[in-house]
Amino acid sequence: MITIGLTTWTEHPALIGGETRPVTLSEYTGHFPVVELDTPFYGIPRESTIEKWQAAVPEGFQYILKANQVMTRHDRDETLAETDRNLAFDQFRAAIQPLVQHRQLLTVLFQFPPFFNRTTANIEYLRQVRVLMGNLPVAVEFRSPSWFATPGMAADVMAYLKSLRFTNVVTDEPHNLNDGIPLDTTVTTPELAVVRLHGQNAAGWFNHGENWRKTRTLYRYSEDELQKVATLVHQLNRQAKNVCVIFNNNAGRDAAPNAQRLQEILNLHWQNLAPQQLDLF
Repeated sequence: MITIGLTTWTEHPALIGGETRPVTLSEYTGHFPVVELDTPFYGIPRESTIEKWQAAVPEGFQYILKANQVMTRHDRDETLAETDRNLAFDQFRAAIQPLVQHRQLLTVLFQFPPFFNRTTANIEYLRQVRVLMGNLPVAVEFRSPSWFATPGMAADVMAYLKSLRFTNVVTDEPHNLNDGIPLDTTVTTPELAVVRLHGQNAAGWFNHGENWRKTRTLYRYSEDELQKVATLVHQLNRQAKNVCVIFNNNAGRDAAPNAQRLQEILNLHWQNLAPQQLDLF
């Protein structure tokens, strides 16, 4: 099965006729069967918040949740006690149990920071993540090129992810020898392959100025690029039971139009979408 989704549901005016207001979750679910949420990265959600998410979506809709920043070591707090970091894992697992029980959790995304380099300590930390996450599905996206320094090293990393039952996130982003990661299409879990598309705005991606967060994903995929993404998706679909494509190129609100075009190219029709509101006026 192939699904397509976007990061968050609020910032996609193309889904509501170009209106300049936040898109509601109910409106979003009329177009796509999955969404990626980064709010858990900043704060572990309350049970009441999870319940609101569940109530607003149709049967079969799924979420990708970003792991909390303490879990991905974005905090860079070397003085944080191991028990405190483990507590974040405990709280996160407890919070998402309603999604797990209703099969609404596609995976938990561990997007590690650029300074999470390939070191002995970090290799061991990945093993700790699996222990702390139990049997929950986990997808891993690296940001440090140290994990892909050579083809042989990249192959070893993919084998390690496979041994831990971690989904390798196939990531499209600008990259060079010092920043970003290459597109590695290795499937490490037969149940799921995840593709995240950040765009190819190299100038915005590598310039870490004050507007970096606003410009790094300012990119609209061309028709030729989307055709290549479709070919990649077909390749992954022959190796994994489920393939999920997430568009994150949304600084210019291009994610939704690109996602809808890829849906057309792949000729996808999902049966579990919410009814779309009709414009009667």
